[in-house]
Amino acid sequence: MEILGRTFRFAAVRFAALATVCGLFAIAGSRAEAAVGFQRLTYTAPGGAHVEAGIWYPSEGVEKPEPLSLNEQDVVTGGAVRGTDLPLVVISHGTGGSFTGHYDTAIALAKAGFVVAALTHPGDNYLDNSRALFISDRPRQVSQLLDFMLEHWSGRASLSTQKVGAFGFSAGGFTVLALVGGRYDLGLVSEHCADHADEWTCKYVANSPVPVNFAVPRADGADTDPRIKAAVVAAPALGYTFGKAGLANVRVPVQLWRAAADEILPQPFYAQAVYDALPVAPQYFVVPGAGHYDFLAPCSAALAQQVPDICTSAPGFDRAAFHRRFNAAVVDFFKENLR
Repeated sequence: MEILGRTFRFAAVRFAALATVCGLFAIAGSRAEAAVGFQRLTYTAPGGAHVEAGIWYPSEGVEKPEPLSLNEQDVVTGGAVRGTDLPLVVISHGTGGSFTGHYDTAIALAKAGFVVAALTHPGDNYLDNSRALFISDRPRQVSQLLDFMLEHWSGRASLSTQKVGAFGFSAGGFTVLALVGGRYDLGLVSEHCADHADEWTCKYVANSPVPVNFAVPRADGADTDPRIKAAVVAAPALGYTFGKAGLANVRVPVQLWRAAADEILPQPFYAQAVYDALPVAPQYFVVPGAGHYDFLAPCSAALAQQVPDICTSAPGFDRAAFHRRFNAAVVDFFKENLR
């Protein structure tokens, strides 16, 4: 894997060893790795929307295999929260996804002492895509998830309000960038698609039955949530809409990922555009051989049969092996920046 940014390069061996090193860390002050507790719940957001979420956290007890959509995870369902002053990471999925899409990353973080909350974005998920193009809805939805976790979740007394991070993939990556100070101009979508009509995003917009006025301006900084202190952004959608100056106010540490063979968000308009616009060079990972969907958790056989386009990697690319390195790097980043 090639690693760029911060004016350094890691040797491949060093990065491969990162998973082993990070695996040695446990919850601060504890000698044993925590079991992973899990809750699946629905909360009511302001305005009345019922929002589905999954929460992973350090717990105690015996993990058991439990179904999660068409995948399976080893968790203590409904287990008690273990620890205090725990850092919190919120996850925003990509277009048409759900809270389950990055469950393996959530488990890795929970084993390392984090509480992780992932929502299914209302109107932009695998069951309902009626508002998928209203991407400016998303940052508010994540902030409302944070409100729920810090003010209403049953385990809120165990959380630190000062150690909050965010992880986003694809449209979720755009969401997280907006939350940490990014100022986007959706009017640039029409301009971009006039010259790149064959791109996946442009076809999606062109074929949508829902008319969207991308020229509607957003107030500067309207989506910023100052509670978020660090961000991991994987294959961000609409990176070019931030322009050259739209990320100038991002002041939190960022870890940025790009799939070198991303067929959905091709170079140089997405991750690279974000890298070029950030005022401080992020920790930048470019993953040789990876496609766009390789940032999603490895698929079970049942899920691969149902959605092969999302689950099938390029020949020679081992998604499971990549995710061991990916998850270790994400854990290490949040450990460093949410202390």
